Amino acid sequence: MSVTSQAIAPRHGAATAKPRQAPGLLPGHLRGLLPGLLLAGAIAAAAFGLRQLPMLGLLSPMILAIVIGIGFHNLIGTPARAKAGVAFSMRRILRFAIVLLGLQLTAAQIAEVGASGVAVIALTLVATFLFTTSLGRLMGVERGLAELIAAGTSICGASAVIATNTVTRAPDEDVAYAVACVTVFGSLAMFVYPLLPGLLGLDAHAYGLWAGASIHEIAQVVAAAYQDGQAAGKFGTIAKLSRVMLLAPVVLSLGFIASRRASHRGHGAGARPPVPWFVLGFIAMIAVNSVVTIPAEVKGALVGATTFLLSMALAAMGLETDIAKLRAKGLRPFLLGLAAFAFIAGFSLMLVKMTY
Repeated sequence: MSVTSQAIAPRHGAATAKPRQAPGLLPGHLRGLLPGLLLAGAIAAAAFGLRQLPMLGLLSPMILAIVIGIGFHNLIGTPARAKAGVAFSMRRILRFAIVLLGLQLTAAQIAEVGASGVAVIALTLVATFLFTTSLGRLMGVERGLAELIAAGTSICGASAVIATNTVTRAPDEDVAYAVACVTVFGSLAMFVYPLLPGLLGLDAHAYGLWAGASIHEIAQVVAAAYQDGQAAGKFGTIAKLSRVMLLAPVVLSLGFIASRRASHRGHGAGARPPVPWFVLGFIAMIAVNSVVTIPAEVKGALVGATTFLLSMALAAMGLETDIAKLRAKGLRPFLLGLAAFAFIAGFSLMLVKMTY
């Protein structure tokens, strides 16, 4: 063997050096999430853009996002490489956004509503939830879907639907159906309610409380309440935000009930109950916002970011929703949503009239 070949040949037993790989800009698991995150983010951005069009500004970007996501999934198809990021948006981003939602609420807002106003809101929420789930059972609507419709109607629309589904664990089609119900009937209330204060003998304060206690989405409450003036609009918005605060105990209670069901099915062993720990973060953010003064500019940015992240979560759910499966649910859940809407409007009006 020549001197040259000896110099080139590796020594016996020595490890052969491996060629270095160029490092990527992102870790592997993040690169796997990126396509789905970008797709959900693009749909959320499109939803925000569509709100600039006439009439569409009355709809929440969360609602527009799930509609666009459903359309994309059923007309084009959700790419396989986007699945991981879509699932991440539906779970992790959703929970983080709900925690941030707590920064929109303070204890002082509850004080503005007053004890009687809070009582009207809480009684309406509990009665509507129980009525909707009970009627759903009688109508043969799946328990998970009935709970989602009940939460969306009684608390805060699409946000409540997706938060409740963290413990209900219903299929994405059920989430889409429940969001459709709260969108249709909340939008109907947004146009009908402003016609009624004079007929029902409601002053600005009473009308604002009625709107805040019974209309589904925050944006729908704002649109309906301000039609009767600034006083009604401001009080309606505060009443609605106080109602959103009740999202935490409702989700925690449903998580406890789900854990009892899981333990019963597992006879106390091996059951893993869903614990919505993120709701504790939601409560913590309410406490922070109650004792720390957040600058208006920062708070405005946080509100926008929270809505965008919730829109991403709804877009992701749309990207997992098949219209054929929605159609297979039939008309009964829609009729349940209609009955729930009629109940919450009538029951809350009765309480408002008794109180004011």
